[in-house]
Amino acid sequence: MAEQHRNGPTRRTVLRGAAAAGAAGWLGGVAYPAQAAQPPRRAGNTGGRVAVLGAGIGGLVTAHELAERGFQVTVFDRKELGGKSRTIALPESATGGRAPLPGEHGARGFTSFYHHTHDTMRRIPFSGNRNGVYDNLVPFSVGDPRYPRAHGLPDGFPMMFGFYADPSELLTPQGFTRVMSESFIRDAAIPPLEATYLAGRMAVYLTSCDERRFGQWEHVSWWNYIGAAGRSRQYRSLAATGLTRALVAAKETKASTRTIGNMAEAFFTAMLQELAGGPKTYEVLNGPTNEAWLDPWVSHLRGLGVEFNPHHECRGFVVDGDRIGGVRIGRPDGSSTVETADWYVSAMPTDRARALWSPQMRRLDPALAAMDDLYLDWMNGLQMFVTERLQLGHGYNIYVDAPWRLTSYTQRAFWPGDYPRRFGDGTSLDGLTIDIADWDTPGILFGKPAKLCTHDEIFQETWAQLAAALNDDGKVELPDGIVHRWMLDPGITWDGSRNNNDEPLLVNTIGSWSKRPTARTAIPNLFLAADYVQTNFDLATMEGANEAARHAVNGILDAAGSTAPRAKTFVREPPAAFEPFRQADVARYRAGQPNLFDLG
Repeated sequence: MAEQHRNGPTRRTVLRGAAAAGAAGWLGGVAYPAQAAQPPRRAGNTGGRVAVLGAGIGGLVTAHELAERGFQVTVFDRKELGGKSRTIALPESATGGRAPLPGEHGARGFTSFYHHTHDTMRRIPFSGNRNGVYDNLVPFSVGDPRYPRAHGLPDGFPMMFGFYADPSELLTPQGFTRVMSESFIRDAAIPPLEATYLAGRMAVYLTSCDERRFGQWEHVSWWNYIGAAGRSRQYRSLAATGLTRALVAAKETKASTRTIGNMAEAFFTAMLQELAGGPKTYEVLNGPTNEAWLDPWVSHLRGLGVEFNPHHECRGFVVDGDRIGGVRIGRPDGSSTVETADWYVSAMPTDRARALWSPQMRRLDPALAAMDDLYLDWMNGLQMFVTERLQLGHGYNIYVDAPWRLTSYTQRAFWPGDYPRRFGDGTSLDGLTIDIADWDTPGILFGKPAKLCTHDEIFQETWAQLAAALNDDGKVELPDGIVHRWMLDPGITWDGSRNNNDEPLLVNTIGSWSKRPTARTAIPNLFLAADYVQTNFDLATMEGANEAARHAVNGILDAAGSTAPRAKTFVREPPAAFEPFRQADVARYRAGQPNLFDLG
């Protein structure tokens, strides 16, 4: 089957495949592979030489898929292998033969709809695991994450709010609106009229056709779509700010409705599938990312012949006519060299890649120049190591009304073994991994945004916001004085007046789809494998980068005339029960009419 990669709005008119048996049959929403063939084991160096620039998820997936198909792959990265996903050891924290205290980029969660990521993980061997490193994922239920709120407000459940009614009630727009409204009122203290409005807006998106999503909702901010202006603080905190910043690291006034709506739809579908007996919605690794995933992966790729060069920075491209003739690489000793290959894959993040597109490259492919308009934001991690075992619900918490939009997970809630015997100097009994998703809103302690706080102020402010949400009901879940060591993401550096971020995050803003290139560029031997690439998943995540890499690999296979099986890609399908409404919406959109359920 041909590779499935949409560059613009289309509507698949035939439901894909057979629905899951039994109760899940009416859900749809299953990701179907666009290629069913399994790749071979390494078959020798038959496909040519490939230089992969960047060793994050996109770069590693590219190397994996190409090495299995006989290509000679060399990977370069300016930092450590693994990109933003890597574990960052706290310097000078280990004694007595223990491993260093493990810092993570942030509260790294997976979901049941990370189908490309799951497929890759199953193909990475891990001793004792039948399904490779995939078996190192710890699934947890949609009802397990907790949403602590400050000022005595009830802890909420902002994303689809835990259904206790018959799930079949959710399979009509009217039933969906009714159940969601009741949930919003009960669990989030949103006024009834506002709850009904929000549920209605979500129903509108679920019943919108792809043409409307690209043609209309791509150009409307989430803030305007849900009518946040003028509504209550609870409504704005939950429906606008909380959902966008805590769950997808996007600003509600900048993020496109299509991006937020797609993720809301994906979570909704995953939760329905879980309720029908399918896989649990959320997942976390059972140990440090390097130990549970990245190190076994790199070892496996080396066994396939991949050559890795960490601390080798791509400093530019050499253009030869209409092709790439080489890449300038800076070595760790300060010298530089020009590396050549048959094919080049840029797996560098947005800011790094677009800074290297030369005027000649931009003329050869104007889509590269369009990347200048892509918007970057900050979402970085803070790690705290504590002297008490934390009991914060089931371990995963999203603080939707914290000014800095914090997310946390406690490491021992998901990691087996004796934590103090494994890590550090034996003093730390647990680790608290925290994402800071909003760096521009003033905090509650110093009245400054995180960008203007010293690193010590960031630590104190983050602790204060966590404590405000966790200790506001008379029970102290986060006692003072228990932090033994802490570490801010080393990508954040203080220059004396403000912070700088060496690893920002792409945010899909209003109208940004057309500014994002495809994996196949107009330069015949240059391909892109990063989360800014147009993908079906369509979000700057490890899953988006994985899908982009597979499209890049398939582009190389096509360009090389290879007969090797194409890399498998997956297409997320929305809930099948809403398909008739989406089909009807095609005619309404083409006639210039609003969605049937869009009452303004």
